[in-house]
Amino acid sequence: MLRIGAGLTLVLLALISSGCRQGANQDQANTGKPVVLTTFTVLADLARNVAGDRLTVRSIVKPGSEIHGYQPTPSDIERASDADLIVENGLGLELWARKFTASDGNIPTLTLSDGMEPLLIEEDAYAGKPNPHAWMSPQRTMAYVDRLEQAFRELDPAGADEFATNASSYKQKLNQLDQELRAALATLPKKRRVLVSCEGAFTYLASDYGLDEAYLWPVNAESQVTPKRMARLINTVRDRQIPAIFCESTVSDKNQRQVAAESGARFGGTFYVDSLSTEDGPASSLLKLQRHNVDLLIRGLSANQAVGN
Repeated sequence: MLRIGAGLTLVLLALISSGCRQGANQDQANTGKPVVLTTFTVLADLARNVAGDRLTVRSIVKPGSEIHGYQPTPSDIERASDADLIVENGLGLELWARKFTASDGNIPTLTLSDGMEPLLIEEDAYAGKPNPHAWMSPQRTMAYVDRLEQAFRELDPAGADEFATNASSYKQKLNQLDQELRAALATLPKKRRVLVSCEGAFTYLASDYGLDEAYLWPVNAESQVTPKRMARLINTVRDRQIPAIFCESTVSDKNQRQVAAESGARFGGTFYVDSLSTEDGPASSLLKLQRHNVDLLIRGLSANQAVGN
């Protein structure tokens, strides 16, 4: 029975792959554009800014979805076979993406963090592992843009000049954002420059912009919340008299609201990290995401005193 089941699975996968490859060929025939598939929405936004109109860019994960433990669907795997290039972050973030590359070993994969020296997690069982959220620092994002430009040149050599122009323009916007963030964060008293979130997703931003960071769990998911971690964060918020704390859009803020209630801080709002918002939301692009987060942080940490939740 096991052999029969395995055989049927292989047959179904072969049929899906064949059908999707036909769909991919038809799609490209209709548009004339190579298809780039990114693992999540933030990378799709970066890719579109570099690609311009020359490539079709799609995201596997939809806006608002949690990406660390994402479970690909059969339709996701179908769409992967439609791609000419798969773009992932790397640093252990999307291990689930291996299902896409395994389904068709002929699809090139670009890992944007390759060649980057990662910041390492220093806590518990994750000690020594890389923190994957490098795109949260505009400085690091410029390296992502460079890798996208290079990969797109290889995918579509005729568009090399356009990709170079787009990449240069977007890096100028990142430079401007870098200056805005530094100026905004400089308005905070040094003792208030503490970013408290649910996940340790701001390590690169904190390192590059002179912030301290505290969180409920280092990486992955809210299932890592323990009484010890909650107590430690509550004590940190109390001891440093942090007026506001925050949580990310893709996870529950229930535990963080409890930290706020017990520490005397207020819950300051929702950050965006692993996912963009919908088009009508406050973080529909990476640049808007960064500005939203910093504006929220500045308002929260500029409060005269901590208030109840």
